Amino acid sequence: MNNLIVKSFLGLAFLILCLALALFLSAGSLSFWQAWLFLAVWTMCVVLITAYLVKFDQKLLASRVQVGPTAETQKIQQVIQGFASLFFIGLFIVPGLDFRFHWSIVPPIISWISEAMVALGFFIVFLVFRENSFTSAVIEVSDEQKVIDTGPYHVVRHPMYSGAILLLLFSPLALGSWIAIPFPLPLILVVAFRAIEEEKFLRINLKGYDAYCKNVRYRLVPFIW
Repeated sequence: MNNLIVKSFLGLAFLILCLALALFLSAGSLSFWQAWLFLAVWTMCVVLITAYLVKFDQKLLASRVQVGPTAETQKIQQVIQGFASLFFIGLFIVPGLDFRFHWSIVPPIISWISEAMVALGFFIVFLVFRENSFTSAVIEVSDEQKVIDTGPYHVVRHPMYSGAILLLLFSPLALGSWIAIPFPLPLILVVAFRAIEEEKFLRINLKGYDAYCKNVRYRLVPFIW
């Protein structure tokens, strides 16, 4: 097993550990069944996506391993990623506190349906990775990069962000919390702002992207924006 694969799965294990700590420490209990189910779905989806990249696109996997504020080359994107990291952790702490203090009660069926929507969000991300080998974790253009307008890119310009927004929106209910529903909103605003900034960069640096934007009207949500 090469260093890239080891680094990828160690990074995955670290992420799951951080999520588990955020959920169970804030909940003050290991009986938080929604958290166990959420972590199981999250882990299964990310492991399957990572395994796919290991087998079929290790170059893309290598670019996805470099994530976070320090990986960005633009100052504005470093700031955006910094805020995104803070909002992301908060998204899991609040449902844990909700479980501890019984602020709200979500019917189990709603949590199960929301888990399915989280999995759907991951599936959209997988479709993006399968369609576009240039989906780097940072905003950049490689020498051989070209515009992708097939698959999910035929529907919206930033389908990976669309999938991420879907799983973020349903995470609070999947974790059994009505109180946490507003908390994905700052993250969604960060994603939307990043999409706008990314388009500015790509219009200048990627041949054909301006024409692509004219053909595919919507950035994140079909018929809305």
